[in-house]
Parts: sequence; structure tokens; C-alpha cells
Amino acid sequence: MNAAKRLEIYTRLRHQNPNPRSELEYGTPFELLVAVVLSAQATDKSVNLATAKLFRVANTPKAMVKLGEARLIPYIQTIGLFRTKAKNVVALSRQLIAEHAGNVPSDHDALTRLPGVGRKTANVVLNVAFGHPTIAVDTHIFRVANRTGLAPGKTPEEVERKLVKFTPDEFRHDAHHWLILHGRYICQARLPRCWECVIVDLCEFRHKTIAPPSKPQRRLTLLP
Repeated sequence: MNAAKRLEIYTRLRHQNPNPRSELEYGTPFELLVAVVLSAQATDKSVNLATAKLFRVANTPKAMVKLGEARLIPYIQTIGLFRTKAKNVVALSRQLIAEHAGNVPSDHDALTRLPGVGRKTANVVLNVAFGHPTIAVDTHIFRVANRTGLAPGKTPEEVERKLVKFTPDEFRHDAHHWLILHGRYICQARLPRCWECVIVDLCEFRHKTIAPPSKPQRRLTLLP
């Protein structure tokens, strides 16, 4: 995909959603960090339902350590991998107190040293909480980047490198949000909603669905 096409893709996504934001509900960097850790292999909706109750009783590292794993589990047991996540949330809270005076660091390496915090989680926190122009690659962004041709790659790390390299500076801060929302609601895994897509003519996916499920499906194959 050439630079002009990438520029137009981001221009249209920005026009459609000028001020994108995370769908996770949070009030502080710590709440965001916990929410992102909990969101692995879970929906933002399920995390928001859990944290709405959890953050009323524990929304600081000190309060989370005091709550402990056993009492944290009932708040998050509707979320996948809740036992491991409970262990990590309490452990990262303890580490924040010990190493960062209870504050969430705005440094990528420091974040990834926290229990349960990988590259994607760190990038989300840096972008959303601290305004860094990072691009976190989850399953939605990985799919969109490959399917459209925006930044094809075999691994999330490769896709991230290409997105950072090829995304114009003016779009880099919000690119994560535009792409994840596009993958979540339009460029869906099983049936991309190409008939609603604002970048359908720019997308290099060869098998576009050009009619909604209620109508006979036709697939458009692009010529090389």
C-alpha cells in the first residue's frame, strides 16, 4: 500500500471519528492499567461491568493489595482467566507501591516489568493515560492491518513496527483507537461489514462482502 492511500485511510477514519477514546471506563492511570490487564481475552463491556463495582472498593494500589486475591476474585470471576488476573493485579499493585511510590510509570520498560503487563498493555496505558503516540496491536488491529494491506505482518510486533513506521505523525496518537474500533464494529472477523466501511475503496482485501447478511451475499474479487 502506498503512502497516499494510507494518508487517505487515516483522513477518512479521523473525519468519521475526530475524537476517539478507549471504551474501557476508568478515572486514573491505575484504574486504566487494571482494566487493560483484565481485558485480555475479554470484552471491554464485561470488564466495565466488573470494574464498576471493583473500583468502588479498590481503585488504588494500596487498596488493591489490602483487598487481596481471594476477595478480588468475586468481582472479576465473570471475566476469563480471572484467577491469573487476580494474582497479577494484586502483584502489580504491590510492585507499584514498592518501586514507584504507588504511581503508574509512564515508561514502557517499567510497565512491562509489572506482573501481567505485556507490550500491548503497556502501549495502551502509555497512549491513553499519558498521551504517547504508541500503537497497541490486539487481534482487531492485527486483522485490520493485514486485511486492508495497511501494515501486513505475521506477528503483532511486525504489524506494530510497520504501523509506527508508515502512520503519518499527525495520526499516530489516535491510530490505535481508529483501527481497534474499525475492527470491532466494521472489519469484523467472520463477516466484514464492507457495505458500511468508509475505506472500502481503499482497502486491498480481495474478498469484500458487499451486501448485508439479510441480502444474498456476493463477494467482490479485485483484479491484481
